[in-house]
Amino acid sequence: MRNSVHALFLRELKTRFGEYRLGYLWALLEPVLQMMVMLAIMGFLMHRVMPDISFPVFFVCGIVPYSLFSNITTRSLNAIEANRGLFSYRPVHPVDAVLARSLLECLIQGGCFTALLAGLWLLDEPMRIDNLPMLLSIWLALALLSQGLGFAFMVLGHAFKAADKILPLLLRPLYFASGVMFSLHVFPPEFRYLVDWNPLLHAFELMRHAVSPSYPLYDISLSYLWLCALVSLFIGLLLYKAREPAILRS
Repeated sequence: MRNSVHALFLRELKTRFGEYRLGYLWALLEPVLQMMVMLAIMGFLMHRVMPDISFPVFFVCGIVPYSLFSNITTRSLNAIEANRGLFSYRPVHPVDAVLARSLLECLIQGGCFTALLAGLWLLDEPMRIDNLPMLLSIWLALALLSQGLGFAFMVLGHAFKAADKILPLLLRPLYFASGVMFSLHVFPPEFRYLVDWNPLLHAFELMRHAVSPSYPLYDISLSYLWLCALVSLFIGLLLYKAREPAILRS
């Protein structure tokens, strides 16, 4: 399985970025440039008072992890169609294609996150990473949460042709409900239950606290994030195993 994932990873990397003049360097430059443009567009918000965190750091700790989640889930939808010809080889399974795509997204978004934080640090934006293992744990939990949904999306994408258009639309509201552009502190305590069920909100708030320890946490739990990640992964794998024979026969 490891060899299959590695081969599919290289194939995905070459397919997506091999034709660009800058080659594989574009894999990192593309998301970094996109995030820089978004930061420039949202610059008018920088004057807003964030709780013990600068707006650029706040924004990067929301938009980049959200991009990781969004890209893993949506790119899993057509992973089967894009690699169908390879499934005639016994060592290659549909799950390998999804894992390869997810691994590439983790590396791209992880590199983007690191580059943007390094750039903000060079610009003297206040930040302090005191607990790197916690930051990596949050990133891993978010990746596993996304992977579990990715497996489910792959199965649904195979079963229903319209899924590749419907499911991304259903994810759009999460952008506004996950704390990409707001902090949980803006909600009165009696109304936080409206959004604090969302594990993405927990991931983004924890990310902000990890790079700016003075950033306050309200009703946020790393344990809850990991619980949601493991449940998502379990359900996703269960759906995949139940549908794998039908996927391979099609």
